[in-house]
Amino acid sequence: MRTALALTTLLACTSAQSPPSLARDTLAQQLVDRALDDNQAIAILRGLLAAAPKRLSGSPGMDAAQQWAVGEMRRLGLENVRLEKVMVPCWRRGTVERLSAKTEHGDVAYPITALGGSIGTGDAPLRAQVVVVRSFEELRARAAEAKGKMVLFNRPMPRVLRNTFSAYGDAVPQRGNGAIEAAKVGAVAAIVRSVTTSLDDDPHTGAMYYRDDLPKVPAVAISTNGADALAARVAADEAVELTLELDCASAGEVEGANVVGEIVGHEKPEEIVVIGGHLDAWDTGDGAHDDGAGCVHCLEAARLLVQGHIPLARTLRVVLFANEENGLRGGLGYAAQHADELAHHVAALETDHGGFDPRGFSMSGNDQARAAFAVHLTPLRELGMGVLLPGGGGADINPMAKSGVPMFALLVSDHRYFDYHHSARDTLEAVNERELALGGAAIAFLATVLTDPQRWTR
Repeated sequence: MRTALALTTLLACTSAQSPPSLARDTLAQQLVDRALDDNQAIAILRGLLAAAPKRLSGSPGMDAAQQWAVGEMRRLGLENVRLEKVMVPCWRRGTVERLSAKTEHGDVAYPITALGGSIGTGDAPLRAQVVVVRSFEELRARAAEAKGKMVLFNRPMPRVLRNTFSAYGDAVPQRGNGAIEAAKVGAVAAIVRSVTTSLDDDPHTGAMYYRDDLPKVPAVAISTNGADALAARVAADEAVELTLELDCASAGEVEGANVVGEIVGHEKPEEIVVIGGHLDAWDTGDGAHDDGAGCVHCLEAARLLVQGHIPLARTLRVVLFANEENGLRGGLGYAAQHADELAHHVAALETDHGGFDPRGFSMSGNDQARAAFAVHLTPLRELGMGVLLPGGGGADINPMAKSGVPMFALLVSDHRYFDYHHSARDTLEAVNERELALGGAAIAFLATVLTDPQRWTR
C-alpha cells in the first residue's frame, strides 16, 4: 500500500505540469490548500443558484439547471459530458396556500406550505375542525373523534438526539404517511409539524405519499411556531374550525435527465467510481444546502483533480441526479441504464447532508473492512476530516448497492442542516464558503484512493 505521501511523490514525478503546490506535504493538505485559496466552490454554487434557484423536477427551472450543469462540467474540463434521460414526476405548487382559524377577534393565519405531491382543495376552501395528535397510534385510538376533521400531527423532531439525521428519521414518517393515516380514519386533511428542531415561522416542505386504495386528502406543513400556537388554541378550545385553501396539483410525468461527466482513467478506464448529489430541489427555497452544496462538492472535487493534473487510474464519474426529492427517478434510472456495467463500479459516494464543515465519511461493509480502509484516510484525519463511520450510501446511489457496489457518504457537522432543509431559509447566504470548499477537497482526496487499484478493490 502506498501512503498519501508516496502518492504525492509519484504525482510530482509523473506530471510535469503539476503546480508547485503539489510538491508539498501530503496530497490531502495540497487539495485543501488549493480549494481554500482558489475559493471556486462558492462561485460554482452561486452560478447554479443564479441559473436555476427553483429546480423542482419537471419544472422549467430544472431544465435550466441541467443545461447549466452540462456547461459547467465542460468548463471544468470533464469528459463525456451528457444528459441521460429519465422520466420524472411533475407537481406544481400553485400560488394559493392558506390556513386560518376563526376567532372572536377575527381570522388568525398560520404559516404553511403544501407538501410535495399533495392534491389541492378544489374549487372551494376546505372547512373543518381540527384534532391534534403526536403519533399514528394516538390517531387510531381517537379515530372516531378525528372523522371529518383535519389532523394536526404535532410530533416534534426530538432535540435530545445528537445526530440530527437520526432525529429527522424519528419524526419524518408523519410527513410522508400523515395523509394516508388521516384518510384511514376518515379525516379530511393532514397538517404536519415541520421536521426541524428550529422554532420559527418558516414551514419546511417535503415529499408525502398516497395509497390508491384510500381517499386522497390535502397535506401541508405548518411552521413549528404555528404548530405550537394551533395546538395551544385547540387545547383551550377543542372546537377550533380551520379553513384550508391549496391550488397545488400533479401533472403526470415529463422527461428529465441525470447530468453525467467523467475524468477518464488512464489505466483501467472501464472501472468506475461514482460521486454524486441531486440537482433537483424543493421550490420553497433555493436548494443551496439541499442539494446544491452536494452537486458543488462533486464539481469542485473534479475541478481540483483536473486542474491539479492529478492522474487517476480508474474513471471518476460525476453524476448529478434528476429527481431525489419526490420520486428517486434519477437514482433508479441510473442503476437501470447502467445495469450492464455495475459489476465494474468499484464504489459510489453521495453527498446530500449540506455544505457544512466536513468531518469524514460513512462506509458500507463490516467493521473489518472499515478498519482496513481507515488507514487510507489518515491524511484527512490529521486535518479533522477523516472520521469513518458505519453506513454509507444515500437515496440516489442506494439502487446500485443491490449489485454489490460499495457505498460511501460525506459526513458533515449536521446540527444546522435541518434549520434550512426544505424551507425558504435554504439560500446562498446560509452556506459558508470555506466549509463548502473543504467538502470538495475531502471528496477529491477520497476519489484518489478509490480510483487507485493498489489501494482499493471492490
